[in-house]
Amino acid sequence: MDQVATARAYYRALDKGDYDLLADLLTAAFVHERPDRTFEGRAQFVQFMREDRPQTDTTHPIDAVYTGETGVVVEGRLLDADGETITRFADRFSFSDAAISRIETYTR
Repeated sequence: MDQVATARAYYRALDKGDYDLLADLLTAAFVHERPDRTFEGRAQFVQFMREDRPQTDTTHPIDAVYTGETGVVVEGRLLDADGETITRFADRFSFSDAAISRIETYTR
């Protein structure tokens, strides 16, 4: 799977609650930096997404994908169960081999 396909699969895994796929897409040392917190390690992140995130019935429509030498950037929206926008985001993906090693999230 190429980097763009891997990034798209990441959002599919979140939206469908497919935590096995989510774990398969991430390196063991995965880091996710968000404006509100940082997750260090695949296990911590997957556990939060499975058990602790405040809204699980969300979707992540992708509006644009940019590729470059250092990874992939995805612009999109986080929507609640009613389709209302919670936030707009830009996620910068870094990869190690074919897996996601880091995501830096920017919101507005």
